[in-house]
Amino acid sequence: MAVAVAACTAMAGCATATATARPVTPAPKTSPTPSRTPVPSPTPTTSPTQSDGTLQILTYKGYAESGGATTNWVADFESTTGCRIARLDTVQTAQEMQARVGERAYDVISAGPEVAAGLIAAQQVQPIDTARVTGYDELTKRLRDQSEVDGKVYGVPYLWGTHEIIYDASKTKPRDASALYDSQTAALPDSPLSIADAALAGGADDPYELTAGQLDQAMTLLGKNKNRLYWKDPITLVRAFATGKVDIAQATPYFRMLLQKAGRNVKALDTSETTGWVDSWMLNASTPSLDCAYRWLSWTAMAETQRDAAAWVGLAPATSKACRGRATAVCAAYGVTKTAKPDKTAKPAKVVFAVRPPGDCTPPEGECTDYAAWTERWRGLVS
Repeated sequence: MAVAVAACTAMAGCATATATARPVTPAPKTSPTPSRTPVPSPTPTTSPTQSDGTLQILTYKGYAESGGATTNWVADFESTTGCRIARLDTVQTAQEMQARVGERAYDVISAGPEVAAGLIAAQQVQPIDTARVTGYDELTKRLRDQSEVDGKVYGVPYLWGTHEIIYDASKTKPRDASALYDSQTAALPDSPLSIADAALAGGADDPYELTAGQLDQAMTLLGKNKNRLYWKDPITLVRAFATGKVDIAQATPYFRMLLQKAGRNVKALDTSETTGWVDSWMLNASTPSLDCAYRWLSWTAMAETQRDAAAWVGLAPATSKACRGRATAVCAAYGVTKTAKPDKTAKPAKVVFAVRPPGDCTPPEGECTDYAAWTERWRGLVS
């Protein structure tokens, strides 16, 4: 327990966010930001053309580190581009992100599916000219597609993750995903989007487009054990596993890696499908001059930047070119590396990437439920 918790507390705040809790890996012993050969600015100029040459950024904790010698890759951006980060605010959850995004006019925001859809619908973000984002075409196409709406691109993919069901292998191996909902010693991320995982376990074709009846079925499955652990803080999950309070949980591959390194006999259940999510950088609709904002998008699309972030946060980068050096192990856990053998513990055949439940689709069974309905049902479950 001491080893596992100490490793988690050494993370960059053990950040949590978006569709699930986001792990942040322990700081490497060596600097994650070695000297780089300066790269050309996406739009070369002798000086920044933005009105004051500064950026205000809102992101998840660990995504844009600027403190200390071992966790500072923002400084390289400033020295290379001439743009200055005037404000860098971080949050841990999608709910915190939603609350903060309206407080000030952040120039760039890293958003996951729940927040991103709301920003687009409210016209708080603007379409991105991908021709101005150096390296955009090198990002994985399926991840790029997640930010396209009506033929317009609203986000540059940065990091992504998947869920898996991890369990204490010293005890009985669960037969299938239903064990996560039957067990009295289980843990789920405290997020309305966890409903999608229950829907998937219940056989839904699209776990994010649920009719009222399908939503009821998922909530019935979740309601079989209301007293399970609902976790936001990664330390809570690590401690629960390390002490034996929890023996099965929904988490990202990083948690399995962390617990295994701490000597726990933890494995992942092999499933045919799983849920996942993508975080992308978005442009504020009211930013008057976009030169530095586009420089930031190009910087975050670089393999070197994504490598540093992936290794620090414990999520997969949007480009496989980042899968080397200190990011190799993380990439292997997600099966996206070409430089090392993928982690074969649990490789689902299909990742169903999260979207904010739309509420306006009309499948044969009837109209889909929206995110507000999901949120209300989730609160009723965990309260």
